[in-house]
This record gives sequence, structure tokens and C-alpha cells, in this order.
Amino acid sequence: MHPRHVGPPPVPGTSHTGPMATIAGQDESCCIPLTAAPITPDDATELSRKFKALADPTRVRLLSLVAAHEGGEACVCDITEPVGLSQPTVSHHLKILVEAGLLAREQRGTWAFYSVVPGALGHLSDVLRDPIARDAGIVAV
Repeated sequence: MHPRHVGPPPVPGTSHTGPMATIAGQDESCCIPLTAAPITPDDATELSRKFKALADPTRVRLLSLVAAHEGGEACVCDITEPVGLSQPTVSHHLKILVEAGLLAREQRGTWAFYSVVPGALGHLSDVLRDPIARDAGIVAV
């Protein structure tokens, strides 16, 4: 038991009242207080889908290629050659990015055009932002 703990152990599923916010079941006398609300289980599930989609270097490159095109959109025919994969393989990777909510797809005739979903990348960076570095004005490279 932590040396600062006084009294019986906390009952799981309960929270203590006092000057510090704690997660339910934590004894505030021995725990570092939360300074912000953690993400919810549903948000964690949604974010993990996005991060899983970005776990493949080809998909990261495709997302970057789409974002780098004029107007933030690209035809699948424009981004196949730069990654050196076949068009069906590129389309498969793009489908995963669309399903993860990172890209949007629009069919125009025989070609599919992809664009970055507004706010999707900003949301990921907000979740990953280090609060101490942010408060100190440190910018990661």
C-alpha cells in the first residue's frame, strides 16, 4: 500500500469527495489528481479505429498525398503511382481511411476522388497534444 494511505482501502466503483478530482475508486490521499477529463470509452474506441488506419505507412503516405494536392482532394489515378502499388491495392488502403473517418470519397464518372475530412486530423493532434508542452508553448517537430 502507498505510504501516504490512511484508512481502509477504497471501495471499487466509488469516488471520494474533496478538493481533488479522482477516478472512481481511487483514494485521493494517495493519488495524483486529474487535471483534465480523460476520453470516454466510446471516444477511445473511435480514436483507436483512426490510429489503426494510420498504423500502415502506405496509408499515412496516401493521406499525406491527398492533403498535399490542390484543394485538398485527389483522384485515385493521381496517387497510385507515387506509392508504387497497384490501383486495387491503393483503393483498398483508401477504403480503410474512408471507413476510419479520415478521408471522404466522391465518385465522379469512372474516377473516385478523395479529400481529407475537415477537422479529422486536427482532432487526432488535439488528443495527442502533450498538455505540459502545450502550456509551455513548446512545438513538436
